[in-house]
Amino acid sequence: MNIRNDLLAGLVVALALIPEAIAFSVIAGVDPKVGLYASFCMATVIAVAGGRPGMISAATGAMALLMVTLVKDHGLQYLLAATVLTGVLQVVAGWL
Repeated sequence: MNIRNDLLAGLVVALALIPEAIAFSVIAGVDPKVGLYASFCMATVIAVAGGRPGMISAATGAMALLMVTLVKDHGLQYLLAATVLTGVLQVVAGWL
């Protein structure tokens, strides 16, 4: 294991994730801080749980577009519930 290379790779990915998180939060119609906090939480969970090849562990444009209507109709409080439900469904699909 090369700790220096791992730390540099993590720093580069984190810096690349910042504009993406801000852009997708604007698309979803929420405060950019929400996108930054969510990206940090996703990165922390993936670091603890361990990633897999081909696994998307960041925000995507498709999810941001789907959340626009939810946030407009029901407000920001339903965004967390929808995100958790999406994660649960992905875990269940992974077990099948």
